[in-house]
Amino acid sequence: MLSSAKLSELKAYLLDEKTRLEEGLEQNDNFGLNRGHFHEAMGELSSYDNHPADEGTALYEREKDIALEEHYKLELENINQALSAMDKGTYGICQVCNKEISSERLEALPTTTYCKEHSPDQHISHKRPLEEGVLMTPFGKFDMDEKDEDVAYDAEDSWQEVAQWGTSETPSDFNIPIDHYNDTNIEPLENIGYVEDFENFIGNDMYGKNVTVYPNSQHERYEEALDEEGIMTTFGDLPAYEHDPYVEKDED
Repeated sequence: MLSSAKLSELKAYLLDEKTRLEEGLEQNDNFGLNRGHFHEAMGELSSYDNHPADEGTALYEREKDIALEEHYKLELENINQALSAMDKGTYGICQVCNKEISSERLEALPTTTYCKEHSPDQHISHKRPLEEGVLMTPFGKFDMDEKDEDVAYDAEDSWQEVAQWGTSETPSDFNIPIDHYNDTNIEPLENIGYVEDFENFIGNDMYGKNVTVYPNSQHERYEEALDEEGIMTTFGDLPAYEHDPYVEKDED
């Protein structure tokens, strides 16, 4: 049984710890977690101009802040529970078996209201930063296995369009010389909204028949590129048994 002097000493310790934790949470604004996004704590408005490594560091700090905040709040909860037990006169008695908690355990862990045998199991927290919600397959939900995949204009296309205005990459990061910083995105010349060039001037009916060529500027550039290379398609000549080449080769 704890003496009155020892009980007063432990109560003073718990009150000091409670004040320290509450002041700490107030001063650091709950580790900045009351803000909507960690960019607000960093003074950033967007992620687009940040290097992925910097974003990873910021996310790690966010994860650490969440863990620290949970630790602080758990400590406060245990302190309040212990102080409440003191007011009720049940401090030092296990909540489960109603047996006396050893004085050695109370000195080592003043916040406990359980004996060693009935100490609650430690649960792994599943609280994660909201920003981890985007750590999934490339370009979010637009995955090849998705039934609602939009082949005309998907998330990858939207990223390429935004990346045209510049990314964290620099011209020195590319093997092929880059003329402008706005071209420092992945495959800046890749088609947006379609895959093959001929999709801009080839059409067919709803049954896949009656293939028709609709002449336009894209069609002209396509044929000029084929003529310049002397090939029938962008991936090479077709087998001889399929079609006669429409590109006339020089006699010499």
